[in-house]
Formats: sequence, C-alpha cells, structure tokens
Amino acid sequence: MATFTLPKNSKINGKGRTHSAQGAARVQKFKIYRYDPDTGENPRYDTFEIDLDDCGPMVLDALIKIKNEIDPSLTFRRSCREGICGSCSMNLNGKNGLACTTAMDDLSGEIRITPLPHMEVIKDLVPDFTHFYAQYASIRPWLQTVSTTPSGKERLQTPAQREKLDGLYECILCACCSTACPSYWWNSDKFLGPAILLQAYRWLADSRDEMTGERLDDLEDPFKLYRCHTIMNCANVCPKGLSPAKAIAETKKMMAERQI
Repeated sequence: MATFTLPKNSKINGKGRTHSAQGAARVQKFKIYRYDPDTGENPRYDTFEIDLDDCGPMVLDALIKIKNEIDPSLTFRRSCREGICGSCSMNLNGKNGLACTTAMDDLSGEIRITPLPHMEVIKDLVPDFTHFYAQYASIRPWLQTVSTTPSGKERLQTPAQREKLDGLYECILCACCSTACPSYWWNSDKFLGPAILLQAYRWLADSRDEMTGERLDDLEDPFKLYRCHTIMNCANVCPKGLSPAKAIAETKKMMAERQI
C-alpha cells in the first residue's frame, strides 16, 4: 500500500487535509471531495490553496497543479482540455460542468468540487459510468438501414436534412445533464435520462436512418422517455449549449404523430 506524505505547508484536521499557499499574493482556495474505497474510510473534504500567479486560468489547470505538486493521490479524469471529450465533468460550486472550460474567475469564493451527483464514486472525483454507457448502448447509437447502399456512393442528405442534426451531434456524453436531472436521480434504473434521449433523437432525426419505427417502439415505455418533466436543468448545465429537453419534446411529438 502506498504511503501518503503530507507536502510542505500542509496539515491534518479532524475532517480532512489542508494545504496553504503561504506567501502568495493571489490565492484561490479549493475544497475537494476525497474518497478512496480501498482505505475503508468515510469520504472527506481536503482544502488546497493555489497561487493564481503560478497556475493556468481553468479549474482543470488547478487540479493538475494540485496533483502534480501537492497531492499525487488526487484522482480525476481528463483528456482533451478543450471541451471535446467530456472526461473532466464534475460538480463545481453546485453546478455540473467541465473543469477544462470553466474559468476560476467565473466561480465566486471558495471553489467546492465534488463528483457528478447521484452516481456511484470509484475514487475522489471519478464517477462510475458503467450504467450510463449501458443505457447509451441500449439505443443502438449507429446508423441502421435496410435498403442497399447506393453503389460506390454515400447515403446523401440535403442541406435541410443535415441541418436537423445541429444541436444533437455535438453531444460529448459528459453526463452533466443527466446527473443534474431529478427524474434521473429517482429513476435512473428505468429512465434513460437527458443525455441518452438526446442521442436517441439524433438518430430519429437522421434522414438516412431507416429504423425510426423500431427506435420509437423501444422508447414507448412509461419510464424510458416519459419521466421527463421539462424542468430544464439539463439545458442549464450543458457545456455545449444543447437542449436535451427540446430533443425529448420532439421525440414525444413523433410518438404522438404516429398514433394519428
């Protein structure tokens, strides 16, 4: 088992570790959720102070600095640093977002960082996405056709048909929207949630897909689709500016239209 050694300017109190940035002119304080199931200890918060004059502007810059220079045991996901991969999704001062595209200056006071809410935690800021990805796979997120592909050609779309995919294909599956949705908190075992339903509508809206009826049949369920109550938390937290609630409403509209 690895031994954790407290760095300089650190101390332990009754609830967690703290690290101060002594002598820094501009200091930002972070309160970060810590949990390691291997230790058998309860979750705690550790407090870190960062010298803003020696750190990049984004929350992810601060997390990387803490991990590299203060506490190498701090665990979080990150990859692209450009808001494309969705890896660094977490809860920042009570609102879900991406650490790589959230500037520290846009968050007031002490910055409190926790994992995405209402998901099991693997360690520290890393939630377990196993169920989320299983739900994504359940909607069969790929183009499905029954007709023969035109010889030597792609399946073409008009500009108007392609435009219908705008606001859908940009989803990066960061799960910020789903984990901000109370209906998903309560019914995540049966309700697909905003992210997966947006992805489902992306294929329903695609003129090249030929399995619309089957896709709608799969969603015709009291829980999979209809637990959405349009409170708009999903749109409020989406780091890409998308509206899963609108996609869900369009799916419900398609369900109603095929009954006429």
